[in-house]
This record gives sequence, structure tokens and C-alpha cells, in this order.
Amino acid sequence: MSRNQSSISISGTILITSLVINTLIIRSAYLNPTYYWWLIISMPLLGIIIFNIIQKKHAILRNYPLLGYLRYIFESIRPEIRQYFFESDADGKPFNRRQRSIVYQRAKNVKQTVAFGMQTDPTQVGYEWMVHSIYPVHIKNKSPRVLVGNKQCRQPYNASILNIGAMSFGALSKTAIESLNAGAQLGGFAHNTGEGGISPYHLIGGDLIWQIGTGYFGCRNHVGNFDADLFRKNASNPKVKMIELKLSQGAKPGHGGILPAAKNTPEIASIRNVPVNTTIVSPPAHTAFSDAKGLIYFLETLRQLSRGKPVGFKICIGSKQEFIDICQQMKLTGIVPDFITIDGAEGGTGAAPLEFTDHVGMPLMEALSFVSTTLTKMGLKKHIRLIAAGKIITGFDILKVISLGADICYSARG
Repeated sequence: MSRNQSSISISGTILITSLVINTLIIRSAYLNPTYYWWLIISMPLLGIIIFNIIQKKHAILRNYPLLGYLRYIFESIRPEIRQYFFESDADGKPFNRRQRSIVYQRAKNVKQTVAFGMQTDPTQVGYEWMVHSIYPVHIKNKSPRVLVGNKQCRQPYNASILNIGAMSFGALSKTAIESLNAGAQLGGFAHNTGEGGISPYHLIGGDLIWQIGTGYFGCRNHVGNFDADLFRKNASNPKVKMIELKLSQGAKPGHGGILPAAKNTPEIASIRNVPVNTTIVSPPAHTAFSDAKGLIYFLETLRQLSRGKPVGFKICIGSKQEFIDICQQMKLTGIVPDFITIDGAEGGTGAAPLEFTDHVGMPLMEALSFVSTTLTKMGLKKHIRLIAAGKIITGFDILKVISLGADICYSARG
């Protein structure tokens, strides 16, 4: 007997059994009307069995019209079962329970100390630690800042060491954006807009880093190319402190984005300057330039149009030679960006293909080390601030990336 015949046999047996049971209930109801109540249960079950035997979408439900649902029920609660019963505090991806707990505790300003000593295994491969000093330094400045802007910048920005990473309105709700921006104002740090443009919810009071992606949202013309006049208008907003040109992001480097028509509401369309209720595709590459020299000149264009505000680019390192080419063009043209954002391959996104999420791009620590070393060798490091992004949660994470050459950090999911 073939597998297909076996499946038909199982489904047929279940159907016949159900029909026999319902027939017996109906016959019994003639003798005792109380049996009609059983039909309230048996008849819907018969309908479910018939429907699942006919449908061709789910093989499991077609073969096991009733018991098959158990499989989907158990599958739906699998993450919760693993998290609450089997997963240790140090397990879990992309963040373990200890990391999540510290975020919740600090957000609520509740007890966050750890009792009974170290909970990690210092003998495991990959264990990291900091080297302390027996002569602690007394820091008077409780809120250290980093000046972003070299000699070519006319409006340098005094940035916080930790800032809110890129998350667009559209990916997040207006309430979330308002909360993040109000938090930025309260904490004295900057809020990266993400590539979705500047919405009214970004203008609560916090400083902004305006990110521009390949879709040029908020500074594009009707065919999707860069619009200098519209850029100048938005860049002149006093809340916009820095301009970040996104070349690639860690979670999906080299991959464009899609704004489905269903999510492209009149409000979002107005903010992004796109036709309403249409699917908008952000291409993988920019249309304003196609090589390292073009990138450098475009950054200078953004600097001039924004009246000298700090400009830089965001990149997930792929080919090392491509980054070296960019640095060489800085030397040849004399045009040096004010900052470079390094996004590690461990970065997050709303949606990305599995191949990109798990296997494309250089992890943050390796990328930071490479970029910092390259800039130093070429004599550019002293002119450019490095911003690190990628699973930064605790103070240890901040110190780790600073030790590798970063000046400033982003935290988005955290």
C-alpha cells in the first residue's frame, strides 16, 4: 500500500467512524430525546472532519482531522514551554533571560543587584571580563559627551555616549516613537529616526539623528530619487542634529525593504513622500551614487545642504576592500565624514530572510576592530567618530565596544 493510499485509509476510517457514531446518536434520540444534546457536540465534529478531509492545505489535518489540531496547539505554545520550563537564565536568543530582566528592572527603576555571586561560568570558552584598577578614578562629569564634527563641519553636535538606535515610524507605532523621543529628551541623548523619515512623533523634544536609506524617504521625488530641496527643508529642522546615510544594516546587509500597500496609510505616505496605498520597494543600492568616490561627494552634498551639520554613513562590513576603497577616496578628495556607524551582523530588524539574518555580514566586534585599525593606519581616526550598534544592553557592552575603537553607541532593541 502506498503512502497516499494509507492516508486516504486513515481519513476514511475516521470519517466512517464519525458517521456511525452520529447515526447511532440519532437513532437513540428517537427512543430518548435527551440524546439530541449529544448532536450539539458530534455534528460540529463531523463537519470539521469532512472539511479537513476535503481541504488540501494541511496534510496533517487531512490525515488526522481531529488529533492533528493537537500538533498545532503544542507548536503554538512551544516557545513558552521552552522559556518557562527548560531554558536557563543564560540561554535564549537573541537575548537571554538575564539580559531581558536587567532591561525590565532598569526601565522600572527597581532592584537590579545580583545576590550570591557570579552566575556565569568563567572557565567556558569565550568568557569575557574587564580589568579593574586598585586606584579608582573619581569622575566629576556624570554625563560625559562626545563632540561629533570635524573641521569640515560647521554645526558639530555634542552627543551622548549611548543613544537610541534606528527604528522607523511604521515599523513602530506612533506611541512607541513618541515615548522614545520623550525619553531621549529626558535622558539628554539622541534618537535615530530610522529610514522611514521624520514623523510628527519624532518631534516631541528629543534630539534627532536623521537616517536616510536607499528609499530616500522624506527627501525623494516622485520616481524615488534623491530630492535636494526636500532634503534641505527637513534637514533645516533644529531638532535634526546629525545626518546618517544608511548603506547597509546588520540584520539584512545588501537587502532592500518593502512597505506593503496595506501599511502605506495616508499618514505614512505623507511622511515618506510616496503615493498612498501602494507597495513601496527600497532598492538594495542607492541611486545617488554607485562607487566610493560618488559616496564621498554625496556626503559632502548632504553636509552643504544641511548647512554644515555632522554627516556620516552606516554600514555593516562585508568586503573589507570596499571599506578600504572608501577610506582611500577620503584621502584623495580631502572630504572626510564626521562619523561612521558600524552595525554588526547581529543587529535586529522587523523582517529579513533567514540567510541574511544568520549568515551575511561581519559581527560587530570584528567589524569595529577592522574599521578602527584601518582608519588609524590611514590617519583618519582622529577626524571620524565611530558609532557601534548591535545587541548593546549593559554598561559592559558599552565599555567593550569603546575598547575596540567606538566613541558612541546605539541601542535599539534594548
